[in-house]
Amino acid sequence: MTDRWSHSLPPAALPGARMPVLAGQIVATGQPLASQVGLDILARGGTAADAAIATAAALTVVEPTANGLGADAFAMSWDGQQLHGINASGCAPAMLDVDRLRREGIPRTGWDAVTVPGCVSGWVALWKLHGTLPFIDLLAPAIHLAEHGFPVSPQCAVAWRRAATRYEHFRGWQETFTQDGRTPEIGQWWTLPDHARTLRLIAETEGDAFYRGELAAAMAADADAHSGALSVEDLASHEAINVDPLGVPFGDVVLHELPPNGQGLAALIAAGVLDRLQPAALDADDPLLLHLQIEAMKLGFADAETHVADPEHMCMCPQELIAPERLDRLAAMIDPARAQDLFAESPEWSSTVYLCCADSKGRAVSFIQSNYEGFGSGIVVPGTGIAMQNRAAGFVDKPGHPNDIAGSKRPYHTIIPAFTTKNASAHMAFGVMGGPMQPQGHLQLLSRIVAGGWDPQAAIDAPRWRVEGGLDVSLEPDAPAATAAVLEAMGHDITIAPQRDVSFGGAQAILRLDDCWCGASDGRRDGQAVGGTGPETAPGPTTHFNPSA
Repeated sequence: MTDRWSHSLPPAALPGARMPVLAGQIVATGQPLASQVGLDILARGGTAADAAIATAAALTVVEPTANGLGADAFAMSWDGQQLHGINASGCAPAMLDVDRLRREGIPRTGWDAVTVPGCVSGWVALWKLHGTLPFIDLLAPAIHLAEHGFPVSPQCAVAWRRAATRYEHFRGWQETFTQDGRTPEIGQWWTLPDHARTLRLIAETEGDAFYRGELAAAMAADADAHSGALSVEDLASHEAINVDPLGVPFGDVVLHELPPNGQGLAALIAAGVLDRLQPAALDADDPLLLHLQIEAMKLGFADAETHVADPEHMCMCPQELIAPERLDRLAAMIDPARAQDLFAESPEWSSTVYLCCADSKGRAVSFIQSNYEGFGSGIVVPGTGIAMQNRAAGFVDKPGHPNDIAGSKRPYHTIIPAFTTKNASAHMAFGVMGGPMQPQGHLQLLSRIVAGGWDPQAAIDAPRWRVEGGLDVSLEPDAPAATAAVLEAMGHDITIAPQRDVSFGGAQAILRLDDCWCGASDGRRDGQAVGGTGPETAPGPTTHFNPSA
């Protein structure tokens, strides 16, 4: 293994870049304290699912700027034999005043932006599916962090300070997340006592208090007091959905994404199209390959924009959209020498937390959780610490469109976990946080790791591009100037970003090797991949990295 790894880091790896983590069991998240929580659960004999739940709960405490108890979640879990999917996103309230919102516009803050929060139901569903430790034990670390405090990480502190301006007029947010109007500084010790009490109620009732008990009543009462539509009936009728992941071949692996209402279809279509253009024949940094990736991604976004919605309202079956003959036709639309204007919308960036866990028995979880935009709607239910998401902003006001705004309907979702299998075994759990960067990041990591043979950390560290809409493409500042020039000559309208930051996403990945797992975490976020040894390591598929990459 030493020889293999001594040649695995490509020349494009950044100076001073992180090295991948090799261990029998691994947790990778965007926040180091949360990673440690998950690793501790694994050390106590928990499954990858147990670790994912504990980590997700901890992230609502230590990174409330991107997720919370009022968030949604999606997950894929490999049980050693099969890949399972969970959609824990909520519907808009049944009594949503659609006519008024058509007149006034769909807001991004306030109660009109709120949908039923699903993440707690996702934790419970994953636990019932693949958990082994008591549910209350999984939430205990998060409760401890909320009660006794934690030092605020650098990027979290910056985002928290920015949020104070956005939510300046939301009294509940100010009372919960500031001290006399001040947000925490980097490294400041911070407690969230209301959050701790809510987590304890969730833990003791295995989530029931959140959807049918005291917490549900508190959410509905606050909505009623402020003319919001959310009701106890909306909460009681919610449940996480077990779904079958969709997949398309890419090289010698299969990329899996969850079916709508998430935008995973955009990644599947882009990957299926790119696979037909033989990406392995090109160097990972070849401008031609980047051009093909960008054009494939435009096609994925165009389809997502047209078709993705609550599955009960879609006009086309997701399987039809990724049928081999359709992907053949889409691939034939790409001009290998010229950029095309294939979709018009310019997606907006949002914040999210993503984590992946793998245990020594060969099980793995890819899990994502988000308030959508920062702390979400700005609504914080008094005395609970529950910051309500603003996912209703994911609807469109277009009568007849599958994603048109409506009550009792799930909106288009940006958050998507990813997973690859190889020879019908687990290969990689990975994800890229950040709104529309997610499918773009999936495609770029997949291309570098699978087609290019790069190790996950080097692939994560490499400079990224971001499609903005039309012919507009942004590049990170460390992208070679020659690459930008070639892309410009091909018709792309290139902008060099002023800095390398989370607007290009934040990735985590765990890859299966012969004898262990390989974990990686993105330096664009505060995160960390951590590993330990397990009692045994299940055999996995042979994975080699291309020394010439």
